[in-house]
Amino acid sequence: MNRSEEIDRYIEGFEGETRRKLETLRELIRETAPLSREKISYQMPTFDYHGNLIHFAGYKGHVGLYPSPSGITAFEDELKGYKTSKGAIQFPTDVPLPLELIRKIVIFRVEENRAKHEEKAKKKK
Repeated sequence: MNRSEEIDRYIEGFEGETRRKLETLRELIRETAPLSREKISYQMPTFDYHGNLIHFAGYKGHVGLYPSPSGITAFEDELKGYKTSKGAIQFPTDVPLPLELIRKIVIFRVEENRAKHEEKAKKKK
């Protein structure tokens, strides 16, 4: 089974609004980070771009987005209406996903991972 099929299988394990939101998250991340690769990591769908970029997961009343602590801190003001922790954001299944905010978070993480990768490459030279 390839990595995309693993994520298909994960999403198929959910029903209703949770499943629709997981599908939406996946497609949004794919579009926003087209050079990333899909995989399962920490038992969650994950996008990898020079390391773990972002994870997402489904739960009974919400979907979780895991953009690393930096992805939370950078958008702290815009995330005030959502339950957050050090590295997680909960989006309730009964309200629309903030697609533009999620897109900005993904772009931030792509740039962050790219910069870290470039810095490592410079140090190796």
